[in-house]
Amino acid sequence: MNTAQRLESLVGTALDIELPVRIRAWDGSEAGPAGPVLVIRSRRALRRLVWAPGELGLARAFVAGDLDVDGDLGDGLREVWRRSDGQTPTRPTARKLADALRQAARLGALGPPPPPPSTEARLKGRRHSRWRDRAAIAHHYDLSNDFYRLLLDDHMAYSSAYFTDDRQTLHEAQTAKLDLICRKLGLTDGMRLLDVGCGWGSLVLFAAEHYGVHATGITLSARQRDFAVARVADRGLTGRVNVGLQDYREFADDSEPFDAVASVEMGEHVGEEYYGTYAAMLYRSLKPTGRLVLQQMSRGADAAPGGGAFIESYIAPDMHMRPMGQTLNYLQDAGFEVRDVEAMREHYVRTVDCWIDTFERRYDEFVALAGEEVARVWRLYLVGGGLAFEQGRMGVDQILAVKPDAGGEAAMPWGRPWSM
Repeated sequence: MNTAQRLESLVGTALDIELPVRIRAWDGSEAGPAGPVLVIRSRRALRRLVWAPGELGLARAFVAGDLDVDGDLGDGLREVWRRSDGQTPTRPTARKLADALRQAARLGALGPPPPPPSTEARLKGRRHSRWRDRAAIAHHYDLSNDFYRLLLDDHMAYSSAYFTDDRQTLHEAQTAKLDLICRKLGLTDGMRLLDVGCGWGSLVLFAAEHYGVHATGITLSARQRDFAVARVADRGLTGRVNVGLQDYREFADDSEPFDAVASVEMGEHVGEEYYGTYAAMLYRSLKPTGRLVLQQMSRGADAAPGGGAFIESYIAPDMHMRPMGQTLNYLQDAGFEVRDVEAMREHYVRTVDCWIDTFERRYDEFVALAGEEVARVWRLYLVGGGLAFEQGRMGVDQILAVKPDAGGEAAMPWGRPWSM
């Protein structure tokens, strides 16, 4: 039995699945079916799997460069998923783990646990406390404004675009998404808009420039706030657009409630125990007959709420997604009347494809900005996330809701004039 054959048995045991890929060992030997090739560069990769069996150990080994996929990562992951019938790596039983340890010993791979990659999140404190939420947001969004400027379109929109034409660029599709939100909200000149989780300010800037509104945005990311404030000044919108560094639980506006409220892919960071508080804050911030547009990722009923060990450890710690129906229940419990739901899953697949294309074309620039380890995290994140949307394990929906007045009046138009 050569090294690769021993590795094939060990890795399959550590991940508790029948390994559907070919293995190439550090000594050049190979074993397994034809197809995607998992390249194990050192014994350290095995130690990571022994000490953290399942998805986390696999992710640590990839991020650290101890293992890789030969060829296109997306094609490789897609083929692995197909051949494994959707099985995800799980923690093996004690008996299988003991067998893995014996095999690792034969390969000379036993030893102390390697330190996790430096990019792994290490949050402390009570989950979804205000301090911890700031740390979780900073872990991902405060990476570098230059990094995101390199990846995203000119709007700096870090959410699903809305493609209305096969020939559209990403920027055109993000423009279409921002315009669609404004039309669904029924924005007109002089209205007041609140954007909860405003990111780098794409929506508040667009709504002020194109719909004449007075816009307020709040974010937990200091770098996002600073970037948005600079853009407000550059575009001569001071006094029309205000962006603050604030937790949604602390937000209180001294003036009257807003005419419209939006929250674009922020609700995933709220957490299950606080989602009712978040929905109530959105409702409280609106005038009677005011509209809400909530764009939010969702998951299948059997998918991990946080997206799995890799996402939870390296990308969005403490994230919580839920099936879309549960979100609707929260909104209705808060007092909203849900008027429209638009699924955008395919739009997200194409959005991520655009990001991947930019990332791969400019990979060396991303490495220069953030380092090889961060670049490997993002390569796995973008490819794996895009695959989750492609295969329907994750979705994204745009929900339109209204706050009826005391008599039940919603002041909503008949039909869907925003789609015309």
